Amino acid sequence: MGTIDGYYFGSICCLYFIQRSESSENGFGLRSASEPRKAMSKLRYFVCVLLDFFILQTFGMMILSIEDYTRADFPSDFVFGAGTSAYQVEGAASEDGRLPSIWDTFAHKAYYSEGNGDIACDEYHKYKEDVRLMVQTGLEAYRFSISWSRLIPYGRGPVKPKGLEYYNNLINELLMHGIQPHVVLYHMDTPQGLDDEYGGWLSRKIVKDFTRYADVCFKEFGDRVLHWTTINEANIAALGGYDNGLSPPGRCSLPFGVICPEGNSSTEPYIAAHNMLLAHSSAVKLYKKKYKAKQHGFVGMNVYAPWFLPNSKSSEDVIATQRAIDFFIGLCIQWCLGIIQT
Repeated sequence: MGTIDGYYFGSICCLYFIQRSESSENGFGLRSASEPRKAMSKLRYFVCVLLDFFILQTFGMMILSIEDYTRADFPSDFVFGAGTSAYQVEGAASEDGRLPSIWDTFAHKAYYSEGNGDIACDEYHKYKEDVRLMVQTGLEAYRFSISWSRLIPYGRGPVKPKGLEYYNNLINELLMHGIQPHVVLYHMDTPQGLDDEYGGWLSRKIVKDFTRYADVCFKEFGDRVLHWTTINEANIAALGGYDNGLSPPGRCSLPFGVICPEGNSSTEPYIAAHNMLLAHSSAVKLYKKKYKAKQHGFVGMNVYAPWFLPNSKSSEDVIATQRAIDFFIGLCIQWCLGIIQT
């Protein structure tokens, strides 16, 4: 994990998590209200085992039994943790003043039939039970996201006391059990009110609203939270949300997406990504100017980083590989780092 001027990124190896999140077949940690909380645990475990096997084989790593490793095999500053997002685990979608986000709207659309996050893992009510399970697992950190529309329902305006209380309780519970809280401000869940008003990430207006939201979080939780992520996988949020339409808000155009009720895949992903970078930069500047000296925390952006290799040494394959890297990774970090090479 490296940190460069407010941007951090990690490989799949150092972001490997043992995660206790009951999931349905869609792989998003969502389940319908008819599915019992514990029924998905074995399926989740089975899917994780298959995924781990695939990852290890793909990277040519030797598979060893768990008994071959101990905590002493890793550096003392290496942190083992688990990660979730608010819509995946919180549930309580309409409780205590929370209003819908684009995730709610996307998951409830007629063509998306794989469940929703109305109940999810019910962490909103069962966070103490979840923290106990983290302790039993031996986790040292828990990375979770804040639901923008739970804290500030319309995306701007007054803060909901119940939302503030929930996140304070969760952070305090983690710290009481010696678990580091790592907080993500945005995980594909723009308040639906802002998306309806000006198109969410398609408008420069969101930079100011996001910065105000970040200010609330830094102010209310920064005395206990040292590790902040502004936007989770900004490149995937831009491409999935505005290019192929596979994630909220599900905007796309043919032939780049399959179900494209609205959107423009040739322009919108780049507009959205640009505004995300501006919002990230604004939040980082705010933290450094207003909170860094007192809170001593770290703020970064998470970028999903698949890698590509040319199929041959031909110039066509080499150019195609660089183009893929530019689109998937360089979209968010190459302009800043200038070090991406094939």
